[in-house]
Amino acid sequence: MPARQYGLWYDAWRRLRQNKIAIAGAVIVLALILAALLAPVLAPHNPLSGNIIDRLQAPSAAHWFGTDSQGRDVLSRIIYGSRISIQVGVISVGIALLIGTLIGAAGGYYGGWVDNVLMRVVDIMLAFPSILLAIAITAMLGPELKNAMIAIGVVNIPFYARIVRSTVLSVKETEYVEAARAIGGNDLRIIFRHVLPNCMAPVIVQTTMGIGTAILDAAGLSFLGLGAQPPTPEWGAMLSDGRSVMQQAPWMMFYPGLAIMLVVLGFNLLGDGLRDALDPRLKQ
Repeated sequence: MPARQYGLWYDAWRRLRQNKIAIAGAVIVLALILAALLAPVLAPHNPLSGNIIDRLQAPSAAHWFGTDSQGRDVLSRIIYGSRISIQVGVISVGIALLIGTLIGAAGGYYGGWVDNVLMRVVDIMLAFPSILLAIAITAMLGPELKNAMIAIGVVNIPFYARIVRSTVLSVKETEYVEAARAIGGNDLRIIFRHVLPNCMAPVIVQTTMGIGTAILDAAGLSFLGLGAQPPTPEWGAMLSDGRSVMQQAPWMMFYPGLAIMLVVLGFNLLGDGLRDALDPRLKQ
């Protein structure tokens, strides 16, 4: 009896389920999503209001993660900060993914002078250190979370453009794309109907890992005062608030830093698992 044949996506899902490290990353990501969705239920206190009398209290039964310099509950602020982290990750990566995919698809499919012009623009962007370019863009637009998300999205465009371009270069030479051309399909239809859907595996991996990187970059900008502004409960801004009282109240930096580390780790582990699961060379 012949062995049962599975589709690419089912086969990838089967391999992903067998990867315990990837599952651990997925659990962390799921916990972040649940914390964001259930923040009003999970947070024991209002994240924006506090009592100055309770300022800098050590972790206790009343405040599990202690309080900050304004008497606000650190745990509640971390829980609500998960909402901002998801917002930053989705919007900034969405910007990079949309523009980068269009640039990479156009350059890879048309080639010639179109590819040369687009890739030289990408090379110029890659010549700048990512964090410095993000700082420059945020400084020009103004120090707020919305502008930080735009800056992070812009500096990540080249990575998606290169990934999509390299995949399109191989996919456009396949027989089904040639057949689509032969029956009179126009370029836009071929690109969006036949080429891009078959370029999604590496893009999905990069997107997953890119969300973690975007959260980390946003925390860095907020730490420098260029992202979320007080009293927004953003993890990087919370780290910045704790600098001046680091020795007196170390929990103000420890718990937000731990939250950033766990979330970025979760997305990286999940991204690594997706990369292994979607790699056709691992298919047995």
